[in-house]
Amino acid sequence: MRKRIPVKNHYQEIQLTASRSMAAIFIISILVLLLIARLCWLQLYKNDLYTTLATNNWLDLIPTEPTRGLIYDRHGVLLAENIPVFSLDIIPYEVPNMNATLKELPKIIELSDDDIHQFHKQLKQHRRFDSIPLKIRLSEEELARFAENQHRFPGVTINARLMRHYPFSESFSHVIGYVGRINQQELNKIDPTNYSASHYIGKLGIEKYYEDDLHGKVGYKQVENDASGKNIRIIKEIKGTPGKNIYLTLDSGLQFIAETSLEGLRGAVVAIDPQNGDVLAMVSQPGYDPNQFVLGISQQDYQALQESSDRPLYNRALRGTYPPGSTIKPFLALQGLEGNYINDDYTIFDPGWFEIANSTHKYHDSRQGGHGRVNLNTAITASCDIYFYRLAERMGIVNIGKMLTQFGYGQLTDIDLDHELAGVLPSPEWKRKRMGSSWYPGDTINASIGQGYMQVTPMQLAAATAALANRGHKIIPHLLLGEQSAGHSYIAYEPVSGGTIELQDTQNWERIINSMQNVVLQPNGTAFKYGRNHSYTIAAKTGTAQVIAKKTNTGKKDNQSGWEERFRDHHLFIAFAPADKPRIALAVITENSYHTIETARAMIDYYLSSMKK
Repeated sequence: MRKRIPVKNHYQEIQLTASRSMAAIFIISILVLLLIARLCWLQLYKNDLYTTLATNNWLDLIPTEPTRGLIYDRHGVLLAENIPVFSLDIIPYEVPNMNATLKELPKIIELSDDDIHQFHKQLKQHRRFDSIPLKIRLSEEELARFAENQHRFPGVTINARLMRHYPFSESFSHVIGYVGRINQQELNKIDPTNYSASHYIGKLGIEKYYEDDLHGKVGYKQVENDASGKNIRIIKEIKGTPGKNIYLTLDSGLQFIAETSLEGLRGAVVAIDPQNGDVLAMVSQPGYDPNQFVLGISQQDYQALQESSDRPLYNRALRGTYPPGSTIKPFLALQGLEGNYINDDYTIFDPGWFEIANSTHKYHDSRQGGHGRVNLNTAITASCDIYFYRLAERMGIVNIGKMLTQFGYGQLTDIDLDHELAGVLPSPEWKRKRMGSSWYPGDTINASIGQGYMQVTPMQLAAATAALANRGHKIIPHLLLGEQSAGHSYIAYEPVSGGTIELQDTQNWERIINSMQNVVLQPNGTAFKYGRNHSYTIAAKTGTAQVIAKKTNTGKKDNQSGWEERFRDHHLFIAFAPADKPRIALAVITENSYHTIETARAMIDYYLSSMKK
């Protein structure tokens, strides 16, 4: 039987081949279109992204720290400077084994536990390719030792940088403040880009308040990298903007006079020019060395400062609160005149004690046996407590508070520093809210001589004294005199008015001020030991703030020379000169010491004599 041979259908095969070819062509076309679309997407829409990524493979931007602005006093004396130092830095990205590196480095360069601790803190806050300082201010010997061994430590370099330095050490410490390493809390608040090359920030004082001005703007270096990521050369440099130089109202000579006078004591001094609000001196004793904090103070040294009974870290000028004592009497007398509670002819008889109606408690005078017949002038000159007890009883605490409020008691002065306290101006509402109890007549009597609940800061007291010296024209106290950017002109600060205290009878200013002059001029004046051999007029008032109440049955204070020092009274002194056209007003407070009048005399003598030169 013959084998059957199939017959091909050429037409059908041609159709099948054609349909398969068309399908392949369609699929290839779709793939080509997708490829073209993808290329268009990458080339047109993603051009910036991939150009940047490609550039970053061989180019890198390294931030450069701006030069921090300098701080001067009003005469151009440099108070905060930048000094060149060499630091040991680590770039974590380039270190093969960080633990081994940190273990070997102390064999070459002395590293403390604080250095290692601070480095680990900074390591968490910065990127792996940032340069992080391990130790700042290397000695020449350390530089030489590391240079010999640098090949053993990849990623560890020596960098030259500028470090903050305070040439006068403890002087100005509570005004200038200091800079320190940026912590995590601060890192969350600042612009990370602008601080990408910075490791320090203002912590206290002027350094903190004017941080934005002093810091400046970050710069950049564009560098070329090799295949391993190592920098080969600098292609372009974008210089940062240096921080502004700041000029303060402080007179360094006056500051030194105050510090010298208070040496070995605890206290504070604030001096203000009443005409423009310039703070001429601001001293809190004792002080501390801010340079310790720049380098990174050890835990032991910091603990010693914190635990010192003299409290050197405490800014007494801005945060110290004290009973104002008799320094408050001129302000009460002014309210008495304005409210017609007293006048030039009004007198009282002071037997040495005072009783509130329906009470058997005796409030004693500072002088045993009293002052006898007393008028307004004698009451201020000799600081007669009984006169002001009587006046306070007639006026009441509400009227007392009205005048004191106008002079800024119980309020912030708004000086250009952080952390100021407002003190306490007590009232019935304040006592009810604070203590949950009623206001008693005895509270008013205590307030009339600046005791009881009343608290003021030296800054408040100086500002109030300046307003009194200026006959009611208040200017907000300030430390900024002016500032200057690199390549620009000096810009002076414009003082800001704090308003005016209006009196019904403007002669009441002169009545109070004349009596304050007698505090120094008259033999019965409480500041008669200030002396009369000076070439200017001065108005003043003394005050005493009790630390503990300890009196004899006669009301006469015990001689405190035999007391433990910390139990002795604090003493206060306010003054301004010349009395007719004042150029300086000040408040001095010394803890457990009488050394207020001598401090004020030295300061006023120096300042007024220096103005004549």
